[in-house]
Amino acid sequence: MSEHPPVAVLLPVLNEVAALDDCLASLAAQDYPGPWSLIVAEGGSTDGTPGLLEGWRGRLPGLEVVDNPLRLQSHGLNRAAEAATAEILVRVDAHSTYAPDYLRRSVERLQSSEAVIVGGVLRPEGRSPFGRAVAMAMRSPLAIGPGKFHHSVERQAADTVYLGAFRRQDFFAIGGFRAFPSRVAEDADLCFRWRQQERLVLLDPHIRSTYRPRDTPRSLARQFRRYGFGKADMLFVNGRWPSWRPLAPLVLVVGLALTAPLAALGRLRAPFWALLGSWLVALTVEMARVAHAPLEWVRSMAAAAIMHLSYGTGLLRGLLRNPASVRAAVEHHPPTAR
Repeated sequence: MSEHPPVAVLLPVLNEVAALDDCLASLAAQDYPGPWSLIVAEGGSTDGTPGLLEGWRGRLPGLEVVDNPLRLQSHGLNRAAEAATAEILVRVDAHSTYAPDYLRRSVERLQSSEAVIVGGVLRPEGRSPFGRAVAMAMRSPLAIGPGKFHHSVERQAADTVYLGAFRRQDFFAIGGFRAFPSRVAEDADLCFRWRQQERLVLLDPHIRSTYRPRDTPRSLARQFRRYGFGKADMLFVNGRWPSWRPLAPLVLVVGLALTAPLAALGRLRAPFWALLGSWLVALTVEMARVAHAPLEWVRSMAAAAIMHLSYGTGLLRGLLRNPASVRAAVEHHPPTAR
C-alpha cells in the first residue's frame, strides 16, 4: 500500500440539513496529502438536504451521491462502499465535524498498526443550553458508562470506536454493516464480528472529531431508548454482549418499577427511597464535578437522568421480545464488488 493511498469517505444522510454544512466544511478543510473522495448515501431527504449537497459540488473532491432506497444507515453505508474504488474507507456522520488532520491520522494509524479498524473518541459539544448539558453528561463515566471510545486518553485496543477507518477488502470480506430492528448498533456489531475473528479494534484519541448531541429532552430520550433497544438486538443476534455495562440502567429501571408501587401503597418504602436516593445523590455529586455553574448542574443532572432511564427502558423493552423474531428481522444487504 502506498504512503498516501486513495481514500473514500462514506457519509449516510437523511434529513440532515441542520448539521450538514458544518460537517462538509470540516471535510473540505482536510489536510490529507493523498487523493480522496466523498460518497454520500442519500436516503430520500425532504428537508433540502439534496439541494445543499448540490451546492457543495466543486468544493469537495470527487463528491458523489448514491441512492439509499431502504433509508437504512447500514444499507446506505454498504451502497456507498460499493461505489468506492479506494483502498481505504472512512466512515463519517453528519452530526460530527472533523479536525483538519482527521483523514491523515486515520490512514497513518491504520497503516502503522495491525488493526482492522481504527477510530477516535466521541467528543461531544452542544450548541443549545440543553445540548451543552448533554455534552457535559456524556463526559462522565457515571452518566454515559465507562466505554473507552467516550473517555480514553491513550491509544489502546477497544470493543468499538467512534465511526472508524478500515480497508475496503476487510469490509467486503466480513459482509459490511447489518441493520438491526433498532436501526442502531451497526458500528458495535461490525467491531464485534471483527473481534470474533481475533482482529484488532484500535482506539486512538489523536483521531479527533466533535459530535453534536441532541438539543431537546425528547430527542435525547428517543435516542437513548433506541440505544438500549439496540443493545438487546446485539445480545439476541450475536449471543452475548460485548460487555455487561448495560445492566446498570436496566437494574435501575427494573428496581424503581418494582419498588415504586409498593412505596405508593405505603409498604416497603425503604427499598424504593434507598434506590432512588442513592441514584440521585450519585448524579448530584458527579454532575457537580463536570458542570461549571448551578444552572448547568441542574440541566446536566436532568440530561444524565434521561439517558439512564431511557436506556434502561429501551433495553428492558428489547429484552422482552422473542429472540428468534429479532434474529429474523435483521436486514443484511452486503456490499458487492463492481
